[in-house]
Amino acid sequence: MAKIAYVFPGQGSQQVGMGLDLYNIYSSAKEAFDEADATLGFSLSRLCFEGPGEKLIRTDNVQPAVLVTSIACLKAAQQANNDLPSPYFTAGHSLGEYTALVATNALSLGDAVSLVRERGKLMYKAGQKNPGGMLAIIGLDIEAIRNICLHSKCNISNINCPTQTIISGPDDALAEAGDLARMKGAHRLIPLRVSCACHSSLMEPIVDEFSTVISSFVFHPPSIPIIANVTAQPLTDIDSIKQELLKQLRHCIQWQPSIEYMTHNEVTSFYEFGPGKVLTGLIKRINSTTQTFNISGIEDITQLKTQ
Repeated sequence: MAKIAYVFPGQGSQQVGMGLDLYNIYSSAKEAFDEADATLGFSLSRLCFEGPGEKLIRTDNVQPAVLVTSIACLKAAQQANNDLPSPYFTAGHSLGEYTALVATNALSLGDAVSLVRERGKLMYKAGQKNPGGMLAIIGLDIEAIRNICLHSKCNISNINCPTQTIISGPDDALAEAGDLARMKGAHRLIPLRVSCACHSSLMEPIVDEFSTVISSFVFHPPSIPIIANVTAQPLTDIDSIKQELLKQLRHCIQWQPSIEYMTHNEVTSFYEFGPGKVLTGLIKRINSTTQTFNISGIEDITQLKTQ
């Protein structure tokens, strides 16, 4: 029997104006943004709708902003489509894993936006203490990139699809890694606009502090299995969720293996809820036979209703 999965994007998918059309039309989307505003004590919604962009991309702002926009997309699609198919699995890319927790009732929306705002603050703090960045390498296989990281002392931070891997590390190490990648025939090198070396050993100094933060929030078993970023295996209980959130702070995001796990378990369609179309593109590169739907605004929801 064919199955579907819901997936949620991470940091980097944001854009000024995201969610505004949904906020103006769907009460469920408005409620999501209003709850986030009330929880955080400032107008996160206005930042999403109006910017400025340089403030939106700040790590502690963009994480709750992308999360609440993604939930607004999901809620609006559910409000507009009574027959929207239910997922067999859910997954989220990095920050998107927190959105998956909300979508599966493992974490309330209010707690999730508070938690990822604290996560963003700690990550920014780690980036200030140990400066670094992230570099997307296009067109090299994973073994070649492992060798590059071994020589440059970078970390593989995202295995996104067969042709795209992201590495993290100190700025000088990234420069060396970029030179090695060019020598090995990389098609493109794309520095990411981030303030820290996410999913790398440079995040180690904040792991204990983030563990304390996590312990102050109430989690529940997810209603639908979440495919973990770090292991590409299902998360089904509270303890494994907490361990996953700690591990993914400094370990590689196994996005390609996560999608492969789901397709091997008969998932044939993926619904991406949130700004941008990053995950839709990656999924097609991982398995071109899958059917993908991207829901980031009213036009997408309208198309879903006509299918």
